[in-house]
Amino acid sequence: MKEVILWTGAGQIGMAIARRIGFGKKIIIGDKNLDNAKVIAKIMKEAGFDVVPVEMDISSRESILNLIAEGQKYGEITALINAAGVSPSQAPIETILKVDLYGTAVLLEEVGKVIAHGGVGVTISSQSGHRMPQLGVEIDEQLATTPTEELLSLEVLRPENIKDTLHAYQMAKRCNVKRVMFESIRWGEKNARINSISPGIIVTPLAIDEFNGPRGEFYKNMFAKCPAGRPGTADEVANVAELLMMPEGAFITGTDFLIDGGATASYFYGPLKPAE
Repeated sequence: MKEVILWTGAGQIGMAIARRIGFGKKIIIGDKNLDNAKVIAKIMKEAGFDVVPVEMDISSRESILNLIAEGQKYGEITALINAAGVSPSQAPIETILKVDLYGTAVLLEEVGKVIAHGGVGVTISSQSGHRMPQLGVEIDEQLATTPTEELLSLEVLRPENIKDTLHAYQMAKRCNVKRVMFESIRWGEKNARINSISPGIIVTPLAIDEFNGPRGEFYKNMFAKCPAGRPGTADEVANVAELLMMPEGAFITGTDFLIDGGATASYFYGPLKPAE
């Protein structure tokens, strides 16, 4: 039996993290597109990792439970890498809320029930959650603590209260951060830890599509006017994930790390600040 890592979302960021922490462990990679999972699994196997690709839909509790059951065939689940999600230009409002908000909440909840003593998890959120106005203590608490099956019924998440796909995405990412705080208490009962990372613009196939798409100039302007003056790489996100998931990060849980080259700082106090 091996230690098992559950990894959702077969992309560049998840792969960069898995390569840092996955040596000698069984890695179960779940993606809605099984072919995509197989491609990433092949790359990992050819680099010496033990990876099993599985078809998995994060917006389905049943699918999440199937992924967990697959992992448990090989040993105890000691780590979670959640890099699954859809972006504002990829999906309608309902899908964004079902995948990025509800799905992430269910995943953290269900993995928290089975995570090994001393286990660890990281979920990939987004800088977007840091851009929106404050929601207030009451709504933050609702996003953090509402039972998962009731989340999408919250007044603040009703379709008529969501302006567009970007707003839906921002709400989902704000919820991710609050949910990590809430779940860290439950994970902590097993001396396990869970944190989130909120990347800015990271160069991935998805980002390259965005650069060449209708919002391309917006994205290029964002990284040109942030203090770093460039987009980031998946390995730079993995640098932080490695700290969070290794013993060196043992005192870090229930928190979010913004990795955006200073874009959010520029949005509030610099050249990216929106005109009134």
